[in-house]
Amino acid sequence: MQSPSTPGSAPIPAPQSSPGSPRPLRVAVIGGGPGGLYAAALLKRLDPDREITVWERGAPDDTFGFGVVLSDETLGGIEHADPVIYGALQDEFVRWDDIDIVHRGRTLTSGGHGFAALGRRRLLQILHDRCAGLGVRLHFRTPAPPAAELATTHDLVIAADGVNSLTREAHPDAFAPHITTHRCRYIWLAADFAFDAFRFEVAETEFGAMQLHGYPYSRPSPGHDPGVGPSGPQDQSGASTVIVEMREEVWRAAGLDACDEQESIDRCAKIFADALDGRPLRGNKSAWIAFRTVVNDHWSHGNTVLLGDAAHTAHFSIGSGTKLAVEDALALAACVEEQPDLPAALAAYESERRPVVESTQRAAAASLRWFEELGTYLDQPARQFAFNLLTRSRRVTHDNLRLRDPGFTDAVERDFGSPPATPPMFTPITLRGLTLRNRVIVSPMDMYSAKDGVPGDFHLVHLGARSLGGAGLVMTEMVCVSAQGRITPGCTGLYTPEQGASWRRVTDFVHLHAPGTAIGVQLGHSGRKGSTKLMWEGMDEPLDEGNWPLVAASPLSYRPGVNQVPQALDRAGLAEIREQFAAATRRADECGFDLLELHCAHGYLLSGFLSPLTNQRTDAYGGSLENRLRFPLEVFDAMRAVWPDDRPMTVRVSATDWAEGGTTAEDAVEMARAFAAHGADAIDVSTGQVVSDEQPEFGRSYQTPYADRIRNALGIPVIAVGAISSWDDVNSLLLAGRADLCALARPHLFDPHWTLHAAAEQNYKGPGAIWPDQYAAGSRMPPTGRTDAPKPRLTLS
Repeated sequence: MQSPSTPGSAPIPAPQSSPGSPRPLRVAVIGGGPGGLYAAALLKRLDPDREITVWERGAPDDTFGFGVVLSDETLGGIEHADPVIYGALQDEFVRWDDIDIVHRGRTLTSGGHGFAALGRRRLLQILHDRCAGLGVRLHFRTPAPPAAELATTHDLVIAADGVNSLTREAHPDAFAPHITTHRCRYIWLAADFAFDAFRFEVAETEFGAMQLHGYPYSRPSPGHDPGVGPSGPQDQSGASTVIVEMREEVWRAAGLDACDEQESIDRCAKIFADALDGRPLRGNKSAWIAFRTVVNDHWSHGNTVLLGDAAHTAHFSIGSGTKLAVEDALALAACVEEQPDLPAALAAYESERRPVVESTQRAAAASLRWFEELGTYLDQPARQFAFNLLTRSRRVTHDNLRLRDPGFTDAVERDFGSPPATPPMFTPITLRGLTLRNRVIVSPMDMYSAKDGVPGDFHLVHLGARSLGGAGLVMTEMVCVSAQGRITPGCTGLYTPEQGASWRRVTDFVHLHAPGTAIGVQLGHSGRKGSTKLMWEGMDEPLDEGNWPLVAASPLSYRPGVNQVPQALDRAGLAEIREQFAAATRRADECGFDLLELHCAHGYLLSGFLSPLTNQRTDAYGGSLENRLRFPLEVFDAMRAVWPDDRPMTVRVSATDWAEGGTTAEDAVEMARAFAAHGADAIDVSTGQVVSDEQPEFGRSYQTPYADRIRNALGIPVIAVGAISSWDDVNSLLLAGRADLCALARPHLFDPHWTLHAAAEQNYKGPGAIWPDQYAAGSRMPPTGRTDAPKPRLTLS
C-alpha cells in the first residue's frame, strides 16, 4: 500500500554558509546509526575545524537487530576513506563463504560467496570511538531539534534518522516520499552460537511456510568447545542473527499476532528447533514488522539531506541496509569535499547515489517478492529450489555462480537435464509434436513494413536472417486477421490468398536454409488500438487521413480525446471475428508455420476483453473474470479446432496492467489455467500496454516474475519475455525453474545471430546451436589485439 504525503510542510531554510566559506563548517547529524556516525567521522576527518554534532534519541548501545553484513566493495571504500575504522572492523569480522539451504530436511551447500559480518553493537562502538577521537560531539538519549530549526543554525543538516524518519515525515512536500508496505511479517532475533554458514531454512507448518534467515556475526571464544551449549558470556560460543519471516496471513493463522515478545521468541525457537539444535533464541525489544520500501523523489532540500533508510530502504534479504547507509556517507563526504559549494555537493551526491540505490532496490524487490511467493517454489526439486533461491535477486546468476561453485552448478544442470558441456539454453524442449533444439525465441516484433497486409522482401530478409542466427523458434510479428484488425497501414495480415503466398515464401526459406529452426506465427486483432500511424511517425497517434472504424469489448478510447472511440462488438460482430481468427489459422497451416500463437496481450482486441479496465460489458462477456475470458477462449477453441493436432499453440497474455483496478497477478494465473485447460501448450507471459496511463516497473527481466508465478503455481510451460538481454539471464531463468523458454526482441535487432554468438561465447559446439555451412568459418570469436603487457620475471635491486 502507498502512504499518502502530508501537505503543507514547513519550508527548510536555505544554506547558511557565507560566500567566503563554501564548504559547511557547522554540521548537524540527526540519528546515531552507522550511516550518520560514519558521515560525521568522515566530514570531521576531512576538515578538523568543522563543528559536528550528532543527536541520537537512544542509548549508546540501543540498536535494532544484531549483526551487520558488509560487502568487500563497501569495505574497500572504508579502507581508503578511513584506515582507522577499517582496521578496527577487520579485527572484528566473522568471515565465511558458504550458504546452506535446507529444503524438506535436505541441506544443500553452495560455496565461494564471501561474507563478512560483525555485531551491530560492536560496529556502533567502533564508530562512537572514532567520532569521539576526532572531536565529534555525540548526544545520546537526546532527541534532535527539528531539521527546520537546525537548518537555521547549521550549514548542513544530515537526516540519518531511519526508516521512520521524522525529518522526512515533517517535510513531505520537499522530499516527496513514496512508502510501500509489503505482505510478510518478520522479527529480528539472535542465537548464542555461530552458524557455520549463511543459512536459509523453510518450515512447512499447518499454517503455511515460514522461513529462517540466519548468519554468524561473532566468533566462538578461543578454546570454546562447540559441542557444549552456550554459557557464561554471550559471545563465548559465538552469536548469530536469526530473522524469522512469513506471509501476513500465515502469521495471523499461527496466532503470532497475539504473542508478546517472549512468546514470539519461544514459538520461533520451537518451530526452528532443528536449525538451532534445540537452543533458545533471544530478542532485543523485538517485534513483528511489515517491511516498508521507502523511495523519495528528492533527497535534499535547502541545506538538509536524507541519508540511509531515511532516503531509501532495501529488503534485508540482500543484506543492504547498513551497506547503503555507509556508502551514502562515503559519497556525501566526498561530494562535499569535491564540489565548490553545498548545493552542488548535494546535487552531486544524489546524482551519484540514486542509480546505485535504484539498482539495489530493484534487486531487493525481486528478492522480497521471491520470499513472499516462497510457497509456490517448495515443490521444486531440492537443487533447483536452492539455485532459485540463490539467484532470486538476479545479482547472482548462472555464470557467476559457476565461478563461485562449479560443482554445485554442474549438479543443478544435470538435474535440469542438460547434456554434458551443454548450457541450459541449448537443452531441447518438446511442445506436442514440435521439438525445439534450444530454449531461445526471437520474440514477435512489429515491423510496420507491409503493403496491404502483404509481407514483402523486408520480412523475408528480416525473418530469414534471424532464422539463420541459431534461435530455436522465430516468431512473426502480430499478423492481423482482417484489414480492420490492423494496428497501422503497415501491418501484415493473413486474410487474403496473396498474403498467404507471401508468408509461404518466408516459411519455405526458413525450412530450407535454416534446418532445425522452427517458425511460428502470432495472430491478433488490434481492437481499439488500431488505425494509427507507423511507429516512427507517431506511436499510437491516429492517422491524418484514411482512418478505419474500430471495434472493441467496450466503447472506450485508448486515449480519450486523441484516439477514436471504438464500437462495442455485438453478437454478430463477435461471431464474425471468431471466424476471421479461424480462417487465418487455416491459412497459417497452409503456409507451413510450425507453431501458432494467439495474441491476448497489450490492449489489443482480445486483451481488451480480459482486462477489467477495458471491458465494461454487462452481458455474458463482461463482469467476472470467467465472463471476461469467455470470448478469448471461444476464439482459441475455434483456432485449435482447425490447427493440426500435432502442432503446438501458445497464448500471449498481459499478466498485469500496471494500473490500479486492472489485471492482477492472481488474475493472470487464472487466465493461464483457463487457456491450458482448453489446450494451450505454453503461456507467453508479457505485461502492460493495455491502458495509456500505466506505471510499469521497468528493469532487467522485469516481466519474468509473472511467468515464474504462473509456471510454479500451475506447472505449465511458460515463455518469459521483457528486458532479458544476456545469455546468462536466459540460463539463470531456465535453471531456476522460472521459465521454460525465453523470448528476446531487441537483442535480436542488435544482433540477428545473437544465439549463435551466445554459443560461441560459452564455447558450446553442439546440436543446440548449428552454424549454417556458409557461416561455419565464423563460428569462433575473432581474435582481438593484445592488451596484456609482458609480466616481469626478475626484480633487480
